Amino acid sequence: MADSNSDVVRVICGPTAGGKTATAMALTRVADITVISADSRQLYRGFDVGTAKPTVREQLAAPHLGVDVLDPTERASAAWWADQADKWIDEVVAEGRTPVVVGGTGLYLRALFGTLFDEPPMDAGDRAAIQASLADHTTDELRRWVSELDPERAHLGRTQLLRAIEVALLTGRRVSDLHRENVKPPRRRARYLVVDPGPSLAFNIAQRTRCMFSSGWPEEVRQLMQTVPADAPAWNASGYRTIREAVEGRLTWAEAEKRVVIETRQYAKRQRTWFRHQLGGEDVTQFSAHEPDVEVRAAAWWNAEETSA
Repeated sequence: MADSNSDVVRVICGPTAGGKTATAMALTRVADITVISADSRQLYRGFDVGTAKPTVREQLAAPHLGVDVLDPTERASAAWWADQADKWIDEVVAEGRTPVVVGGTGLYLRALFGTLFDEPPMDAGDRAAIQASLADHTTDELRRWVSELDPERAHLGRTQLLRAIEVALLTGRRVSDLHRENVKPPRRRARYLVVDPGPSLAFNIAQRTRCMFSSGWPEEVRQLMQTVPADAPAWNASGYRTIREAVEGRLTWAEAEKRVVIETRQYAKRQRTWFRHQLGGEDVTQFSAHEPDVEVRAAAWWNAEETSA
């Protein structure tokens, strides 16, 4: 049964490989849920293995929205995603199910549940030129640029770094300043379950990366390279550019796997930092999906929210 107060939305978030999907699947035993994916990488069609998209079995257990909704050449902003998620939530509630936002893209969550700024208009041609010129730069190189252009944004991921550079070069303004000056009020209220296994996360990331390599990630990238332009936004998903380098023979597969593990651990560290600082004062419950009685503890969180909603 869906919540009567549909502006209070349950959110399962946390670092990559932390157990968010397993937690959501545990909740399918206690409620009719529909998952709203808050993962900026899973939006893109064809980018499947390396983004850990929900399996067919998982999508049968609970409908998923926000997966496979864009072509690889399309660009998604946090504001765009929040507009879509707002509509999806209303649709799910109207169907008599309960929406659960699941994902680790913090900017998406802030766009839906926090404040967001109105981005200034920018010429599409100029943006495309900047994107093309930066396509082959490493994330660390972009981070050094942003350290000069907009230091407050330098800790973020590749997509947000690119956006910070675009805005700074084309408008002469910093995204961080625009956030402070042109904020929009929150759309909805959230109740958060932050899923984080603690010290075992590093091992989880290494194990999952190994499984991705053995489950066809290199083959997926080879196929995508035949049809998807090298500067398409979808390639910004963690690890994909590294796999491309290995396919092109510029890295050995052992080097590629090691680099992906390092990149993913760095990404997870940034996610942890974001959730620690951005969710302060919110309705937050900490959770590890790797402790015993996952279903019981997930149901307790769920039912507590039912009581308070």
